[in-house]
Amino acid sequence: MAPLTSATQLAEKANLPFPGASADYTRARKALLAEEIEFRRHMTRVAEQRRALPPGPVIAKDYRFKDEQGFEVSLLELFGTKDALVTYFWMYGPQRERPCPMCTNWLGAVNGNAADIKQRVALKILGRSPVERQYAFAQQRGWRDLNFVQTVGDDYARDLGLLNPDGSENPALVVFKRDGDQVRLFWSSAMTRDMADPDQDPRDAPDIASLWSILDLTPEGRAKDWYPKLQY
Repeated sequence: MAPLTSATQLAEKANLPFPGASADYTRARKALLAEEIEFRRHMTRVAEQRRALPPGPVIAKDYRFKDEQGFEVSLLELFGTKDALVTYFWMYGPQRERPCPMCTNWLGAVNGNAADIKQRVALKILGRSPVERQYAFAQQRGWRDLNFVQTVGDDYARDLGLLNPDGSENPALVVFKRDGDQVRLFWSSAMTRDMADPDQDPRDAPDIASLWSILDLTPEGRAKDWYPKLQY
């Protein structure tokens, strides 16, 4: 691989879209652009490191799920014809009157890309509520491209540490890989609440929630005390 041009050199090629910028703004913007280029390169290295993970553990337990037709299926059957399965466990258990607003926000953005995502991998949204209840909420939100699956029993949620002693839930983004007639864990979100930096909400990196990615581009960024709601 050819050596990379320094980010600082590349940033010198920047053309600001509007005339009249001060020298201070131009200098600071180019310095920021160099950091953004380095950030892009770091994200690329992280993605390559993720893809190079050794084979993960075989999923030995026979977790059961109920699909949109109401049929009971195995984890392997959730793959369909794909070799990779992306799952998101959302906080919409039977004890909740309404789903988690943050999960709802995230799924709304994913729905917009789901048809494209499913060209490459299987994508399933897992929840503890009856599958009919999950789809009823999806219809209210206008989600047309997400496939919801009910977990049968709570073994899956308990084994992943998604059920708290008080009955509340935690979300989970987990990617599985087909290995012949077996399923292996490929990757799962592992940044827990106690890994958050001071004065920050717990979150993964890169942050794949478009809500926060867009707000991070704005002057005030993501407010410390603002969160999305189900209705405004």
